[in-house]
Amino acid sequence: MTDEDDRAEDAEDLAERKMRFLFQLRSHGVTDPRVLAAMECIDRGEFVRGHFEDRAYDDTPLPIQCGQTISQPSVVGLMTQALNPGPRDTVLEVGTGSGYQAAVLSGLCRRVYTVERHRRLVADAEVLFQRLRLSNITVRLTDGSHGLPEQAPFDRIIVTAAAEDPPGPLLAQLKIGGIMVVPVGQSDAVQTLIRVNRTETGFDYHELRQVRFVPLVEGLGPS
Repeated sequence: MTDEDDRAEDAEDLAERKMRFLFQLRSHGVTDPRVLAAMECIDRGEFVRGHFEDRAYDDTPLPIQCGQTISQPSVVGLMTQALNPGPRDTVLEVGTGSGYQAAVLSGLCRRVYTVERHRRLVADAEVLFQRLRLSNITVRLTDGSHGLPEQAPFDRIIVTAAAEDPPGPLLAQLKIGGIMVVPVGQSDAVQTLIRVNRTETGFDYHELRQVRFVPLVEGLGPS
């Protein structure tokens, strides 16, 4: 078999894995065409390294650096779908992690600000976003529980770590008419994904599904 044959076979394998990937998303309730198109454009394999590379297209969370995880694709899709970002929106993501969720959002909105407490994850994400030419993402090293007040208010806020309640500083940074999607719960085992709509008179809360995320921790990480 020639090198050209090998490349053709690899391309076919990748195309088949991506087809299975999109089928998994649809079968778990990700039906918004814009979200599916954005997730098709962003190769999850770019965000999974080391021992777990061969599982990049599985619908499962995977460990990354600093004791964090990259969420399973169907949860990323469902959270993005619930967030319903528009092409003129500015979005705040709390918890950059691998950068995968921010990359998906980058194709759906005008600007993504993503904050992370681990310096190493910030550095890795910045390099990856530059390589993928995702120029509308800004990464900041900061305590995400306080949001990013200097850029507030935001049209959309997405939190990729679980809090006991929707954090007050983040609610305050959400525009009237804006949406926040956040996992809440006091137990690592039982958390509920919540969509918060800010209205002229307050906040409306809608429970979406059970999830499991790492906890939202105050302060900067050790690395």
